[in-house]
Amino acid sequence: MYRSVAAAVALVATTLCGCSAKDAAKPESAKLLTQAVALAAPLPRGMFDGGSRIAVVHARDFAFESPDTITSGWTTVHLMNDGPSLHHLQIVRLDSGKTVNDLVSALHNPGPPPTWAVFVGGPNAPDPNGHSDAMIDLPPGHYALVCMVDMPGGVPHIAKGMYRAMTVIPASGTPAAEPVADATISLSDYAFTIKGALTAGPHVIKVVNAGPQPHEVEMVKLAPGKTATEMLAWIAKPEGPPPGNALGGIAAEVPGSLNYFKANLSAGHYALLCFVPDVKDGKPHFTHGMMKDFTVE
Repeated sequence: MYRSVAAAVALVATTLCGCSAKDAAKPESAKLLTQAVALAAPLPRGMFDGGSRIAVVHARDFAFESPDTITSGWTTVHLMNDGPSLHHLQIVRLDSGKTVNDLVSALHNPGPPPTWAVFVGGPNAPDPNGHSDAMIDLPPGHYALVCMVDMPGGVPHIAKGMYRAMTVIPASGTPAAEPVADATISLSDYAFTIKGALTAGPHVIKVVNAGPQPHEVEMVKLAPGKTATEMLAWIAKPEGPPPGNALGGIAAEVPGSLNYFKANLSAGHYALLCFVPDVKDGKPHFTHGMMKDFTVE
């Protein structure tokens, strides 16, 4: 899954790279950052612009570069995958005074995560050198940013050190507005239900977990003549060219969660996939039939 992103305004990254959160809040920085996101340009690392409500996170093998602190409310989390592997950004709220190290230790144990680790979504995996955007309403608290992708090799990237702490502090002033979607994907055991037309062009898609257990949505554009089953076979054994491109979506979210993501669709065949392990047998949800094909005209 390899999809390049044009470096249309690389100068923006050079100008803003390494700046502080205080610098990012300046009007000229906010304007440049917003332009960079719109053009899918390389973006500065570890940056949060409170005015534009954008948090920039870079992923690489095997680490995140992200802001240490952001303010609460609706925020666009812009994930840049610097590759060369697939990565996503799973955001986990840490309750009961727990830390990232507590989470890493707990995830070494078999079975579902502890109740104090609340999976709240995040931008799902884009191709290497690609990007994905998720809009999330984060209350104040302590969070972990982790990557649970386990390819290649079958070892989750969190076990390779791909995790980082982040703190959300109370925002002041008028809260950011909830995004407005033009389509909705509902998640259940074990299905995706699409409401609204996914046509060619840009979309803001609402993702609602209506199921009794955590689910995610990974959107893939399939290569001509390929199927979701072939994509899953390639993920299990990535040999030769991939039969599609990873576009992103929403990482695992607990029941009752509500998140949004952006997708710019072109004509072709697509698949929605859920890789979250089942709470009963530990198998990925796609093995229970949680996959869906759709066509964009």
